[in-house]
Amino acid sequence: MVNLEIDNIKVSVPEESTIIEAAESAGILIPSLCYLKEINEIGACRVCVVEIEGKDKLVTSCNNKVANGMVIYTNSPKVRKHRKTIVEMILSQHDSNCVTCVRCGNCSLQKLANELNIINVPYEQEFERRPWNKKFPLIRDSSKCIKCMRCIQVCDKVQSVKVWDVVGTGSRVSVGISGNCKIEQADCALCGQCVTHCPVGALRERDDTEKVWNAIDAKDKVVVVQVAPAVRAAWGEELGLSREEATMGKIVDALRRIGFNYVFDTVFSADLTIMEEGTEFVGRFKNNKTKKMPMFTSCCPGWIRFCKAKFPHLVPQLSTAKSPQQMFGAVMKTYFANKIGVKPENICTVSIMPCIAKKGESNMELYFEEYAGHDVDLVLTTRELNRMIKTAHIDPNTLKDAECDELMKDGSGAGVIFGATGGVMEAALRSVYFLITKKNPEPDAFRIVRSSRETKGWLSAEIDIGVITVKAAVVNGLGNARKLIEALEKGEVHYDFVEVMACPGGCVGGGGQPIHDGEELAALRGKTLYCLDSNAPIRFSHENQDVGRLYKEYFEAPLSKKSHLLLHTNHNNWDM
Repeated sequence: MVNLEIDNIKVSVPEESTIIEAAESAGILIPSLCYLKEINEIGACRVCVVEIEGKDKLVTSCNNKVANGMVIYTNSPKVRKHRKTIVEMILSQHDSNCVTCVRCGNCSLQKLANELNIINVPYEQEFERRPWNKKFPLIRDSSKCIKCMRCIQVCDKVQSVKVWDVVGTGSRVSVGISGNCKIEQADCALCGQCVTHCPVGALRERDDTEKVWNAIDAKDKVVVVQVAPAVRAAWGEELGLSREEATMGKIVDALRRIGFNYVFDTVFSADLTIMEEGTEFVGRFKNNKTKKMPMFTSCCPGWIRFCKAKFPHLVPQLSTAKSPQQMFGAVMKTYFANKIGVKPENICTVSIMPCIAKKGESNMELYFEEYAGHDVDLVLTTRELNRMIKTAHIDPNTLKDAECDELMKDGSGAGVIFGATGGVMEAALRSVYFLITKKNPEPDAFRIVRSSRETKGWLSAEIDIGVITVKAAVVNGLGNARKLIEALEKGEVHYDFVEVMACPGGCVGGGGQPIHDGEELAALRGKTLYCLDSNAPIRFSHENQDVGRLYKEYFEAPLSKKSHLLLHTNHNNWDM
């Protein structure tokens, strides 16, 4: 242990601790704009400087380690003056038009400027402005970039995609796309981790709320909306609702007040996905098609984009099943349209997702009988849902629990846990067990695939199902996915079935979820989903009665001809 003094408080911390960590252990929070523990500790912003007794120069606290006997001041006159000057200089290169910024009220720079009582910027303001394709799902506003380098480090160290890079030198240093290409030419997985780790509004999702409002206002459109499982675990965070208060039923009530004609829960199509993907896996496994390489799940469009870009030879190993979002869209444009007597082209399908990659996925085209269009027309993130609730001036405290509409109302606990890493695998194994043995396992028999057991960046498990053993793996985060694939290709490991989620923690940690700078809430949100599963009246996807009726009335059976046409896809048939 190292003993030192910080702001007249005696502190004892482990060796190798940084000054910022030591201060935090004593309840002293040193401000920073670029710091991300173990990811971005480069002192780029210089906001976290402190004064060390006996040293003339201030030092950055995020990347300088403690030493015995140190006496540190985190808020001395010298520190305050320097910190204020640094933030004023940052503001001189930052477009501070806060009222039109999506991060207004949730911006680390805005908060710090207020705390430092900065009421004017004494330096000439000059903003960098680079052109950007505003139709792309991910939007970057270079005039707001503060060169903290977080996006570069997260994309490199966590996701291993390396979309972002440093461009220019000296005073002209900035952030751009690797290889000096355009964003639509890059191998961006659209995971959105750069967005959730940006401390300001330089990165955001393409806002599609106005398009949704226009669809709701159009008299010739029936607007149908679905809500992903992970959304219910996070939407209340921005609205002042506790996790117990922020129920799916209140989302339904809010969406009806906003003006949607029909409201559904994507948990329904998560169950539908399990029926298709689980049946597909059993077929591949029995036909020895998983002996060399596993079947990979296909629920996560960020992972699909990553696979297509970085490991195109593995695309045949992906499940052909569409994601729950796309399956629901296809069902809405066919089965549901027939049931309510509306032409598919007069239905606008909207998804509320925790993910930016879903905006890209919705570009996939649907061709069935005489209809040609899209499974899903518009995708909103959880943040955009909250913006619509605020635009409609709905007081969250007045929301009541309401039920989804008929025909596709049922959902199982297995479908709910799709939003957490390991959830798809656990849900699939529950139904795979039934498909093979013709009886249900204990609902929690496969909790072994939950993320608390991760090693080497992924989780491994051998699952006994009757007379067979399935070797399964679960991985979240694209950097970890790369490591797993490399281990598979070297022959170091072998699995039959692999679940991949692009975002750390799964969809609950998605790039479209509410942003809390410096906090990682995926694990807490995941616990919410597992709690909902444990209390659900139905725990198995194959016991979803509405899904059963859908097969009886329309699809006949999983992997039927009609199922293949509507619920499956060829991943090579669409471009990134």
